[in-house]
Amino acid sequence: MSLFDHYYSYDPGYGYSLDDLLSVPAPQEPADFSRFWRDKYQKALTVSPQFSLNYQCLRAGYRVYDISYQSTDGFRIAGWLLEPDAQPITRSIVVGHGYGGREQPDFHLSIPGAALLFPCFRGISRSRCERLPEQPNQHVVQGIDDPNHYVIGGCIEDLWLAVTVLVERYPAIADKIGYMGISFGGGIGALAAPWDARIKRVHLNVPTFGNQPLRLSLPTSGSAAALKAYSQHHHNVFDTLAYYDAAVSARYALQPLHAAVALFDPVVAPPGQFAIYNAWAAEKHLFILDAGHFDYPRQHDQERQLIAELQHFFGESSL
Repeated sequence: MSLFDHYYSYDPGYGYSLDDLLSVPAPQEPADFSRFWRDKYQKALTVSPQFSLNYQCLRAGYRVYDISYQSTDGFRIAGWLLEPDAQPITRSIVVGHGYGGREQPDFHLSIPGAALLFPCFRGISRSRCERLPEQPNQHVVQGIDDPNHYVIGGCIEDLWLAVTVLVERYPAIADKIGYMGISFGGGIGALAAPWDARIKRVHLNVPTFGNQPLRLSLPTSGSAAALKAYSQHHHNVFDTLAYYDAAVSARYALQPLHAAVALFDPVVAPPGQFAIYNAWAAEKHLFILDAGHFDYPRQHDQERQLIAELQHFFGESSL
């Protein structure tokens, strides 16, 4: 029986109990998985972000800046930087977005003492460009025939360059950098953070890209559906996705994790979300959402509770 009434032709709970979800493994990894990511990370470190800031306004206790910086492959990444106005900056956090992009920063996060960098990953929202499609179902298959040129790898490099921006902007607190990301941004974070020791704490909210073989076997209305359709005519897709499995990457994680994962989600199937949490190799805390990508009765209460936990997780006593 489904947890909620819905109009989907499939059950967004997929028949999994909580015990089932907590038992979902990561798949087997390619023999050179670790080397592939370490090499990609080292290459990204050679790029100078050459960031620029343009002050916009004071809002919700933050100085708001437009920001842009250079990433790999000549992509210019744009977004927002929020600096607390009435308190010292004691930490910084990169905040990733979902596959719908973002039109403004999340002013409600309010992590004490944190400067918040909201990049728009390549091809999306403020970083849209002629070189890449912005629609998720087209974006997610861009360059997928080659693991070295898959757009998701470029988005991960955008995240690493965002961290470099924070290191250069706040050198005195370069050891107090965190990451938080939701859905698409959660999957990007799970793929990126284990290879970047500069990131000290990670929050993932309904993250995607976990256990790719299982993920693509389940019906969804998210990016997995586009990958599944594409794979019917391009059979090497799974060779590339083997390197872009967030649950496999999680095995290499060193940072403490706070994960908000859902029991019911029509867009990012919960078994894939839990696969990332289950495989995470470092200290971890589980926050169970009734649903993701879906409106439900306890949603606002759970969101308030989640924000309170994140304020503590990223707070002064935690770093």
